[in-house]
Parts: sequence; C-alpha cells; structure tokens
Amino acid sequence: MASLLEPDEPAPVTIDNPAGRSPILLICEHAGNRLPRKLGDLGLSDLDRQRHIAWDIGAAGVALDMARRLDATLLSQTYSRLVCDCNRPTTAESFIPRISETTVIPGNAALSAVERRARTDEIYWPLHRAITGLIERRLAAGQPVVVIAMHSFTPVFMGERRPMHAGLLFDRDRRLADLVGSVLRADGRHLVVDNEPYALDDRRDFTIPEHGERRGLPALEFEVRQDLIATPAGQAEWGERLADALAKAVRHLLAEVA
Repeated sequence: MASLLEPDEPAPVTIDNPAGRSPILLICEHAGNRLPRKLGDLGLSDLDRQRHIAWDIGAAGVALDMARRLDATLLSQTYSRLVCDCNRPTTAESFIPRISETTVIPGNAALSAVERRARTDEIYWPLHRAITGLIERRLAAGQPVVVIAMHSFTPVFMGERRPMHAGLLFDRDRRLADLVGSVLRADGRHLVVDNEPYALDDRRDFTIPEHGERRGLPALEFEVRQDLIATPAGQAEWGERLADALAKAVRHLLAEVA
C-alpha cells in the first residue's frame, strides 16, 4: 500500500515538553488543520478549512499554555479532523466524515478500504500509540497519571446559541470533573457546565474512555467556547484558569489516594 504521508511532510504527532514532571498528560486531538498533500484540499475552500469543521480553534494554544504552566507533557495531532477524527472510535460514522455540520466533504466520499486504512494507520494510530506508550511507561515507573483532553466548541451550532463558557466532559468517572468544577465556579464569573455542549460516551468518543476511564485513571475533557480563545490573549487567560483549577484538583485527588 502506498504511503499517505510523503517523507518531507510533518509527523502526525507533536510532543511538547516530553520530560514534563507533572502527572498530568495533556492531549489535543484536534490541534491542527493540515491536510496530507496527496489529499489535496478535500474539495473544500480555504475558508472551510479554517472553520471548526477542520480543527478546534484555539484549543492548541490553550493546551500549550497549560503544558508550560503545569510542566506537563502535551501530545497534539498535526492533521485535520477531516482526514480522520482522532477522538472517535474507528467504527464511528463520524470517524471520516462525509458531512460535517452542513458541509459536504467531497474528498471523503466513496473511500476505498485501502484509502481508509492509510488514514487510520498513518494519522490515527500514531497519536494513540504515543499516548498508550507514555502512559504505560509512567505507570511501570510507579508514577501517577491524569489524562486531560483539550477541545473547543462553536458559540452557535446549527442555529442554536451556546451560552456556556466551558464544559467539563466525562462518562462514568466524575471525580476530576467535580473537583475542577468547584474551583472554576468559585468566583461566579463563568458559566461552567458538565457534559456540555455534548455528553461524552464511548460510542462517540475515544481518548478519555480509552486512555483514562478504561484504565481507571482520573480523566477529563475540557471544552472552551471558541470566541473566548480565538486570540493569544484569550488562550493565555484560559490556559492560566484551567491550569490553576486542574493543579488544585489533581493535588487534592492524589492526596486522597496516597
């Protein structure tokens, strides 16, 4: 099978601060909007490739700011979620979307099994193998691990306004969400809600269920509204806010299990 990525193209996974000392492992599955050269533009305009359908606007900047403040390792996906969505099970209909919101993705129509496998093998699994390897090395060394995924959401979706500033997403384990939420809501300035703008579950989501909850590790997905983090200043503001809340929550949580 011919390779999807050419030798001079970026690797699918970027790892920042690999020697980070924090137990927190940050993951940004929708960090980039790059397309492999062989896929062209997927039949989309430049404007469409800058929209939320292609990546989580502002999420990478917030995650990188958090990694620096927390001394945490950050793993990010370089390529667009339109190539394949690294926060979906490979069996999910939205794994390689043919329509995103109301936008048809011409380059994702009628893919062959070989084309689908190339995207899965070269874009999807490298990120998740890197996450698994890092977690297993830390656990083998007796180190605690806390799994955090960083995302962003649109202020309006399918005509519906989303008034919340941030969401805390989890499935079966709400330990970390409760602790983080209590810190973020303490000043009363921001609307922080649980499992919004959508509820997390293992039929639609992959990273937190697979790498966190399945292993019994504290895990949480952050969703921050994109208009709040569209600029470097907004990313720094929310990076500081989330890092502070997360650090306090993790200290409390790890002290309980020590």
